[in-house]
Amino acid sequence: MGDVLSSHQQWLDGALLTVQLTVYGGVLALVLALIFGLAGTSRHAWVRVLNRVYVEFFRGTATLVLLYWFFYALPLVGLRFTTMFAAVLALGMNVGAYGAEVVRGSIKAVPKAQYEATVALNFTPYQRMRRVLLPQGVALMLPPFGNLIIELMKATAIVSLVGLVDLTRVSKNIQSSTGETIAAFSVVLVLYFIIAQVLQLFVRYAERRVDRMLGRRLPSEPSLSTIAAGSPGAGVSG
Repeated sequence: MGDVLSSHQQWLDGALLTVQLTVYGGVLALVLALIFGLAGTSRHAWVRVLNRVYVEFFRGTATLVLLYWFFYALPLVGLRFTTMFAAVLALGMNVGAYGAEVVRGSIKAVPKAQYEATVALNFTPYQRMRRVLLPQGVALMLPPFGNLIIELMKATAIVSLVGLVDLTRVSKNIQSSTGETIAAFSVVLVLYFIIAQVLQLFVRYAERRVDRMLGRRLPSEPSLSTIAAGSPGAGVSG
């Protein structure tokens, strides 16, 4: 165990790379989830088709295969990515497909009375989404997003197969050099667990912030006065 722990700089470097991959991949996944998730709620059929094509393709494709495709296959047709960029693309596009369904489902789960209130107040589709549906949908998205970001963090272990020295690669290198299999893999288990708990703390913090911002009213209780307060026509009586 002493030899394993003495390689603390390798562990720190591996943990840093794992965190970087998680952050970069998570940002890409979030952007894609919002774009294609909102596309899935569109009134236009062709926009919804874009959502289905993206979600079904990337959700149905193994992340490791995507990584091999970006890293080994695309260079053969002239598209070359750095190893880091290929890894972020594979992780972000795969998790983003799951996130898109979370966004779409969360928007659809906002009580229908809220949508009807925006129609009654003559909100444009953009105003409905930005001021009412999306803010309330965010509160529903955060818990599953927390699960997805932790799954993405664990999936970063596959990057060791294309030469990146993340936590998994560090554990295998130390195990090979010291011969202490149990100690090396026990340390990496603990480190992954610690990173997952830190990510979960950030998600819980974001949930509390959103709850305070929304006043945490019950989903079944539409607040027409709150919606009407920011409407240009709020003071106009029929």
